[in-house]
Amino acid sequence: MFFLNYIFFFNVLIIFSGIMVLNTPNPVQSILFLILCFIFCSFLFVILGADFLSILILIVYVGAISILFLFVVMMLNIRLLEIYIDFFRYLPIGLFSDFGFFLVNSIVV
Repeated sequence: MFFLNYIFFFNVLIIFSGIMVLNTPNPVQSILFLILCFIFCSFLFVILGADFLSILILIVYVGAISILFLFVVMMLNIRLLEIYIDFFRYLPIGLFSDFGFFLVNSIVV
């Protein structure tokens, strides 16, 4: 029972950090939450007994890919106001194409 409490706790932390990746307006903070999500996944694999997979996630995803994303985002210096303006400008086109894909998918399936 104690073992399941740890699994549940880390699952809640993984879901919370995943939601924060999507809801954070700052891209740098979003990548930091992504790194936190990978670290929690690594802890979960340690609890489940997959130590090699845990170390592999830390080295490959956190050590290489996430840090690369972090450096790229920090060097791009993204302007958030321009992103929000462009988002609302292209919103009708995006909704129309999403509805079209949904319609085609529902007809095919």
